[in-house]
Amino acid sequence: MTVKNKRKLNSFCCNYVMLGNAGEAAVRAGCPRETALSEGIELLKTEECRSLISQLRELLDDSGSVAAGLKRLAFGSCSDAVYLVFADELPPPEVIGKLDLFNVSEIKRVKGGGVEVKLFDRLKALEKLFELENAFTDRSRAEDLIKALAADEECEELDDN
Repeated sequence: MTVKNKRKLNSFCCNYVMLGNAGEAAVRAGCPRETALSEGIELLKTEECRSLISQLRELLDDSGSVAAGLKRLAFGSCSDAVYLVFADELPPPEVIGKLDLFNVSEIKRVKGGGVEVKLFDRLKALEKLFELENAFTDRSRAEDLIKALAADEECEELDDN
């Protein structure tokens, strides 16, 4: 694998773990939007990609797609929404279809011909991420306690014999 392809794979895997979306991860890794989804799926089929994603999730203690969505809301780009707001006229549907509007919660036309775009609250997304991470930390602490108690019972049984 060439250095360029290795970087693309690494970038794809990192973005996939953060976004949970193969097409968007491929776009951010440098693939053209037109072929991004198919290229992302092809990358996901490789053992090297799946292994790297697994390692990254373990390293980041990733709790799945909910966390990926919250991370995307908290840290994602709003540049396409800004483009849409400041466009002189509404872009054609094929252009709108290529925009990353994940962080947009509402779009509406206002009197006078303008467009109002509301974004999800990044602070709320961060708060929910914090709560989710604490829940997983608490669950792992509970599991550790149960394992310790179970190990203690096994030791007592061995002592009795």
